[in-house]
Amino acid sequence: MTPPRAPQRPHARTIHGETVADPWFWLRDRKDPETIEYLEAENRYTEAFMKPARELEKKLYGEMVSRIQETDISVPYREGDWEYFTRTEQGKQYPIHCRRQPGDGGSEKVLIDCNQLAAGHDYFSLAFWRISPDGNVLAYAVDTDGSEVYTLRFRNLLLEIELPETISGVYYDSAWASDNLTFFYTTLDQSKRPHRLWRHALSAFEPDVLVFEEPDARFNVGVHRARSGRYLLLNVNSHTTTEFHYLNADDPEDEFRLLQPRRQNVEYFIEHQGEHFWMRTNEQAMNFRLLRAPIGELSYWTEVIPHDENTMIEDIDGFHDHFVVTERFLGLRRLRIIATDDMAEHFVPFEEPVYTVHTERNEEYDTATLRFLYTSLVTPRSIYDYDMSTGERELKKQFAVLGGYAVDNYSSERVFATAADGERVPISLVYRRGISRDGSNPLYLYGYGSYGIITEPSFSSDRISLLDRGFICAIAHIRGSADMGRRWYENGKLLHKRNTFTDFIAAADHLVGEGYTSPEKLVIGGGSAGGLLMGAVTNLRPELFRVVVAHVPFVDVVNTMLDDTLPLTITEYEEWGNPNIEQFYRYMRGYAPYENVSRQVYPHVLATGGLNDPRVPYWEPAKWVQKLRDCTAGNSVILLKTIMGAGHSGPSGRYSRLEEKAFEYAFVLTALETA
Repeated sequence: MTPPRAPQRPHARTIHGETVADPWFWLRDRKDPETIEYLEAENRYTEAFMKPARELEKKLYGEMVSRIQETDISVPYREGDWEYFTRTEQGKQYPIHCRRQPGDGGSEKVLIDCNQLAAGHDYFSLAFWRISPDGNVLAYAVDTDGSEVYTLRFRNLLLEIELPETISGVYYDSAWASDNLTFFYTTLDQSKRPHRLWRHALSAFEPDVLVFEEPDARFNVGVHRARSGRYLLLNVNSHTTTEFHYLNADDPEDEFRLLQPRRQNVEYFIEHQGEHFWMRTNEQAMNFRLLRAPIGELSYWTEVIPHDENTMIEDIDGFHDHFVVTERFLGLRRLRIIATDDMAEHFVPFEEPVYTVHTERNEEYDTATLRFLYTSLVTPRSIYDYDMSTGERELKKQFAVLGGYAVDNYSSERVFATAADGERVPISLVYRRGISRDGSNPLYLYGYGSYGIITEPSFSSDRISLLDRGFICAIAHIRGSADMGRRWYENGKLLHKRNTFTDFIAAADHLVGEGYTSPEKLVIGGGSAGGLLMGAVTNLRPELFRVVVAHVPFVDVVNTMLDDTLPLTITEYEEWGNPNIEQFYRYMRGYAPYENVSRQVYPHVLATGGLNDPRVPYWEPAKWVQKLRDCTAGNSVILLKTIMGAGHSGPSGRYSRLEEKAFEYAFVLTALETA
């Protein structure tokens, strides 16, 4: 089989005295018939190449489906006078959101059946659904093409009818006021940046009121209602700077009040509890510290938890009598509980050496019960209710893993690689017990390493299909993430970005050196900014890896960051740098994957894209694949799969997602066997 070739057309950019050819620039034009023809040809080629592995793919898919409880129900949570829960039904792609009266286990009311809303569409996403405080009106927003541009609708739950209002161009954040009639939402500008906050009066048939507009293209606008219900909180944020405004939820037509003006490189986050606002801030505290101030005297902030260079404060949650602080200590999350009457505190204990925990849906304010989710690489997702006063916990549900999964058959551990500059890079590992460290094990190493996003060591039933075939699965907790605190993030961005790549290579070298695997058996994977990681390390050390999986990879970094008409570009300057400034251009130019593909033997590569992706445009993986094929000196298999009706997250239905995972694993297994 001969892979498709996108013709080269003359195009070049010139900046900072350098001219760089970009012969596949024309693929950006999706209105050009040749663009779609080329993408479809790539899909046909990928399908044809993978045809011999079709039975393996079906087998993997069957395994993955067989492990999930297809018809299932979530643990109900209380909000107002109702219990809310989500159901799934066998054979249906999407969840069904329901509610019932507390204690009435047999009588449910369906709020949103996502399967009905998705009917007739290849893609479906529910951005949010919000119930009015009195429980009578539902606001929800949907997207049916993967563009992440949502349409807002309302439903009267008493009459069980759709209301006539339809609002387009809505984004993820929204909030109800206390009057049950006023709804706040955000909309996007031409670059798909949430820049405006609007006030909508339900069924008033009056123009919506523009409440706030952010002109600085680096900043996004969001809004949410505090758990207490007393305030609406408007946040304006860039990658390095935040600003909050607050509004009494009982007076929605009043103006939002500024809490603290923004200052460059100062981030702060607000939570309401009792008669205080609590603030998590990085001012003079890289890992953040915790303060609080009386609502009537917001110039008097008292420090509650000082800065700790070994502990990052990640999140805060206020309840009537307690305050919960989510922290990261030595790479693992922990929950600190503070009793606000006397400020006594304690930590929720956890036993496993590698795990993750995060707070769940906690909609009630006047409660001593904290709901959290606990999981690890070997422990399935488990929902607990924790009494913050007594320290007692109750397991409400552990998600079933069908087919005879036994925790004792698997083991997890955390090891450390040494980076070039001496930093110790954590690696989380999971494998079936009894493996030998003789270099014979296939190993799948995952990485991300950007935006301070943390890659948690959590359970995946899909992963069992690899583990039971002798794989070790690993996560490299590299710089650029905040896996080891804020310093870890700061040392992997802007002019320190190369640390992300060299950390990942150090992790791979360590795993090979310690006999966990060998270069002939080493698979690496990542998506989006993790796809940039895949491209960068493959250019640097192609001989170290056998197979590369890059989902929606951000590989055309320089060209994208030079185009400020694209979504996210300007907001991303604080993460990657502005290439219009020569220092950042030269640095970025030195690692950008597409720009640095060279004549050498590359591993086997699977790249994916989404035609409607607003975050990483489809042409980035398309251009990268073309250049890889042109330059590779070996017989590498290089495939491109573009999902023509989806965006950044790929297919939206749960079965479709499993089909994509089965396809990926089938490619990995096939490529490892390719001579």
